Amino acid sequence: MSTTNTVTRKAVDNRTDNNNFKVVTVVATRGRGAEISEEISYTDTKVIGNGSFGVVYQAKLVHSNEHVAIKKVLQDKRFKNRELQIMRRLDHQNIVQLKYFFFSSGDKLKEEVYLNLVLEYIPETVYRVARHYTKQKQIIPLLYVKLYMYQLFRALAYIHSFGICHRDIKPQNLLLDPETSILKLCDFGSAKQLIKGEPNVSYICSRYYRAPELIFGAIDYTCYIDVWSSGCVFAELLLGQPIFPGESGVDQLVEIIKVLGTPSREQIRQMNPNYQEFRFPQIKAHPWHKVFRNRTPPMAIDVVCRLLDYTPATRLTPLDACAHSFFDELRDPETRLPNGPLPPLFNFSQQELNINPSLNNRLIPAHMQSLTSTVSQAGTAASNNDKSSSQQPTTARSNNSPPTVAGGGGISNQTQVVTSSSTAAVSIPSSNVHGSSTNIASATLATNGGNPTSTNAILSSSTTDQTEAMNSSEDAPVEKEDH
Repeated sequence: MSTTNTVTRKAVDNRTDNNNFKVVTVVATRGRGAEISEEISYTDTKVIGNGSFGVVYQAKLVHSNEHVAIKKVLQDKRFKNRELQIMRRLDHQNIVQLKYFFFSSGDKLKEEVYLNLVLEYIPETVYRVARHYTKQKQIIPLLYVKLYMYQLFRALAYIHSFGICHRDIKPQNLLLDPETSILKLCDFGSAKQLIKGEPNVSYICSRYYRAPELIFGAIDYTCYIDVWSSGCVFAELLLGQPIFPGESGVDQLVEIIKVLGTPSREQIRQMNPNYQEFRFPQIKAHPWHKVFRNRTPPMAIDVVCRLLDYTPATRLTPLDACAHSFFDELRDPETRLPNGPLPPLFNFSQQELNINPSLNNRLIPAHMQSLTSTVSQAGTAASNNDKSSSQQPTTARSNNSPPTVAGGGGISNQTQVVTSSSTAAVSIPSSNVHGSSTNIASATLATNGGNPTSTNAILSSSTTDQTEAMNSSEDAPVEKEDH
């Protein structure tokens, strides 16, 4: 899909609304379907985030009074920007919606061209919900862990069905609507459609959630790196802190080895066939039941350990994860949130139902199968019509979800930077695993795009608390050599 970088911003009106906010009018293109341009006006603009990617504003559309987030990114002609093309393809309840996009010139340098993505505004994140419970010295109720992870797996199953890998799954990129408890995956700035045989950069994904094959320098990885990241998020919600809080790229592997043990030569070959040197001491895997709290359900641990597998191809698929017995409570018609019913969880589109049809009877509970069958038929017809016109996927949605409150209603409704690429980690005491006195020495790592480079580093764990966050360049790498 080609989209020309035409600056479509009109002269800013000098008029103001009733609250004396400046009203900005632009010619924007709709986020979905045919490239239809129309004038939109927005007001109440304020900066809610910035970083190496650009600036994020919160604003209000004048014609609908709807709050939106506007992500403004400088268009660098030297590097690829896939975010717009990917966002225009996606239509799913658990993925943040692109409403419009437009191009604008720079305020100081008029030759600069900026892409502006107008996205639905969601006020909360899984990161802040988890931090709220951590500050209260509590753990997120298990029902909410199930609800959040199930919706994340649905989002991943959907994007992976197109071959699209998000490459930056982390709690900060999981938005939560506090009124509906719907989770939405956001920030596709690192996302890419992976094609077998085409190289990719290995320095991608925020450190705590980075798959081991990336640390080993793999350049021909798969969407299973997102599965690993989701396993890290899952474990973090159960533990109340990151499971692998590495202080550097190399230390990240040390943290993983403390839990999973030293990978075998075959496992390393599966992660990166080009990795040749291997000099790690043999560390035994830490029993999974000792990694988590005593009352952690065995089924939850079973899901986590099948997500956090050294061998990418043997990790659970997102749809297999949705079908796991751990999520049966969500399929129980009697299950409710403290403030009302669950959000829609079984409104699968035809795109989703086609991923692995053998799972459909397991995914859709009996009390929903007749409804889903009707929706599926409608989705098939819509999909066929859509293919004949714009080749865009169609998602059947339910608009009848009753309002609920995320986190049991105990979360304050704060402003969220919906597309920030930076990470802020909470300083939390180390777990039993991270507080061990294990020494892992003379490690040789390959991190040079699959061309092994020896680095003799003496690596040791610490019993001290994990320090706050990772520097921005290490935590949120910017892809520039991926041509």
